[in-house]
Amino acid sequence: MSQHGFLKYDIDLRSDTVTTPTAEMRQAMVTAELGNDVFREDPTILSLETKMSTLLGKEKGLFVASGTMGNLLSIMVHCPGSDFDIIVGDKSHINKYEHAGATCVAGVLVKTVPNQSDGTINLEDIKMALNSGTEEHKTKTKMIGLENTHNMCGGVVLNPEYCRAVRQLIENQDIALHLDGARIFNAAVALSVPPSELAAPFDSVSVCLSKDLGAPVGSVLCGSSQFIEQARRLRKMLGGGWAQAGVLAACGLVALDGYETRIALDHNNATVFANKIKQIPGLSVDMSTVQTNITFFSVVNDKITAQQLVQKLSAKESGKSSVNVGVVAFGPTMIRAVFHPQISTQQVEMAAEKIAGIMSEF
Repeated sequence: MSQHGFLKYDIDLRSDTVTTPTAEMRQAMVTAELGNDVFREDPTILSLETKMSTLLGKEKGLFVASGTMGNLLSIMVHCPGSDFDIIVGDKSHINKYEHAGATCVAGVLVKTVPNQSDGTINLEDIKMALNSGTEEHKTKTKMIGLENTHNMCGGVVLNPEYCRAVRQLIENQDIALHLDGARIFNAAVALSVPPSELAAPFDSVSVCLSKDLGAPVGSVLCGSSQFIEQARRLRKMLGGGWAQAGVLAACGLVALDGYETRIALDHNNATVFANKIKQIPGLSVDMSTVQTNITFFSVVNDKITAQQLVQKLSAKESGKSSVNVGVVAFGPTMIRAVFHPQISTQQVEMAAEKIAGIMSEF
């Protein structure tokens, strides 16, 4: 336990959002040139927005508080009214982890179709879910949302060909295509392509700085100039008009420098970890899903549940290792471990040894 009463992990794999600012980020925060962003006068924020939009091949960017805010703003801009629906995967972050903002705030109907194991949505399923808006009994489909990488499918990558196929499916139908690109840079590194290639088919893209890029907070929403102007107005409605937030944007600029090398190491650590876990009796890993910085593994020993294993990992005295490890259980059998720039390969090995020690008791 820390002095504040919450559990502090020696090896924290619960999420890539647990990173703290690096020394370089802290120095950048101290020296950042600041202004009032509501008046569009913060040069550090403007630099971050320009850099991100350029990397994604979009006209403009908007610095927002979170990926959830970025996704919600996109829905609000693309669906200007309550007579609309959006289509997303049933395992998507928008559907599962954004507190129904699309319905409660944007006022749109969220229609879910099954995500396949590779993170995609079958084109035929999308086609069947589309509403033209010509029937008085039905809403009109105004947006389709995809996710890359796909968190709940194991961090798998959507390839550009699939995204272009979705784009072609809705061409000339007044339907926007949005990307929850929280970890789009992971996808770009995994595929060895520029992020702009992955972003090209989409009208809007939301990117998290606070995921594997390693910044402490914030996301950047990118799209056309007109789209971003509308999103900026709506950001104010959501309470997202901030003043000298360049102290935060400065960390994002640092995070974007040399991201390829850092992210590639995280991907390698996830694979190393998965290979060790699959050798432990009572655990199972689908190696086909271990493509980026996320490893999901299953507990297949009926003498211990995923939640019980998580609890034992959090205790220093359990197993054959004195370190404690943070991971997250999803249901009775599934556990997620996420790798980030503040986890070393040595820590990966230590975490796997801790898990092996606990499982050897069952």
